Amino acid sequence: MNTQIEIKPDQFMQTATKIEDEVATVIVGQKELVRNTLVTLLAGGNALLEGVPGLGKTMLVRTLAQTIDCQFSRIQFTPDLMPADIVGTNLIIENDQGFREFKFENGPIFANLILADEINRATPKTQSAMLEAMQEHSVTVSKTTHKLSQPFFVLATQNPLEMEGTYPLPEAQLDRFMFKVNVPFPPVEDLIEIANRTTTSQIPEAKKVTDGKFITNMQELARSVPIANHVTEFAARLLTASHPDNPSSPSVIQKFVHVGASPRGMQAMILAGKINALLDGRFNVAYDDIRNAAMPALRHRIILNFEAQAEGIDPDEIITALLEAVIPEPI
Repeated sequence: MNTQIEIKPDQFMQTATKIEDEVATVIVGQKELVRNTLVTLLAGGNALLEGVPGLGKTMLVRTLAQTIDCQFSRIQFTPDLMPADIVGTNLIIENDQGFREFKFENGPIFANLILADEINRATPKTQSAMLEAMQEHSVTVSKTTHKLSQPFFVLATQNPLEMEGTYPLPEAQLDRFMFKVNVPFPPVEDLIEIANRTTTSQIPEAKKVTDGKFITNMQELARSVPIANHVTEFAARLLTASHPDNPSSPSVIQKFVHVGASPRGMQAMILAGKINALLDGRFNVAYDDIRNAAMPALRHRIILNFEAQAEGIDPDEIITALLEAVIPEPI
């Protein structure tokens, strides 16, 4: 039976706004972080958060799960974590007839919202266990494929300070994340509000706004938003200009970039642009929607060369120069 519910753009915007408002009752400030995380969720993608401990990354995902009434699961990545600890394993059990048989025991990946905490502390073998789940929304154990429930969203974190004993994510795995979001340290005003909210007997809690099925329908609506050819071309030109072997690339790209962004970067910008348009009350994608999505969509996909690392060049500086150099074609 078809349970697809048709929703309208104004319902999309109202529901997303309510989710952000409920999250704001628990998470102080960090509006850009909350917006980018919500955009990734509504696009059906996954996000990588980079920031020092204690900035509320776990609380953010837990609060999101409360607002959309979904199952939340937290996986703490450590060097001794094994793939079976994530996806699950087959157990030998005795049935009612006294015979032994295999039964699959679900791992923590079988939830709707997954927090992969400090993902770069696990070995590459364990990190790879997340790849199929993130891309295909399924896991395969002993030649049997198990589908994951929808919506499915992975929010992975990594600490940029403590690099000892870590296994940096390879470029192919970084590319699986739709967005990479840098989590800034809160200003003094936000720190005071955090103290006021968390050091009293009354701890704020977010209320349910919608359910997982409605989120899935919002994801379908987002993909149906039309985008003009010239806006798609602008996203494509942004992507190709990030490659140093492109003669039309800015000089800063040719000097400091080793490898440019993959086509997934363009897909991320367009999907995020569609969602940004809906959140702004529009049913068409503008140039600014693509520009606003460029930073989180490209910063982990552009690989800098040794000269850039030696001079302390940040990927965000490269993307800023890219946005200044690539001008939309006049309509």
